[in-house]
Amino acid sequence: GVTYCGESSASSLTMANVPWHQEVVAFVQQLADMLPQYEIACEHEHSNCLLIAHTKFKVDGEWWTWIDYERFQELARAHEESGGQHSFSALDYMAKTPSWALFGAQEQGFDPADTRFQRRNKTKDISGC
Repeated sequence: GVTYCGESSASSLTMANVPWHQEVVAFVQQLADMLPQYEIACEHEHSNCLLIAHTKFKVDGEWWTWIDYERFQELARAHEESGGQHSFSALDYMAKTPSWALFGAQEQGFDPADTRFQRRNKTKDISGC
């Protein structure tokens, strides 16, 4: 998918080049079907994006695709202080994916805590591009 953020002298893309979210979902579903050990974990309809994640991030049937940044910083400091002897992986700082971000959720990736405004009969997300 692509998120159109307006005209640019660096690109000739227009809204005509942007696929519908349903088209992106259909494409990504076909792609995920061809990838063993990967599934669609998350979506963000506003950005026209989906996340295909390795199933190692699906723990007891729940996705853990978010990052615990505080834990990551702790691990990175320990790695640096040990001269590289203390290694870690993404499994060590993963965080549970919020229910609203999961693929198929009613919110389609819109955080219910965010404020959305109606403009010209369309819903606008204030988070930007």
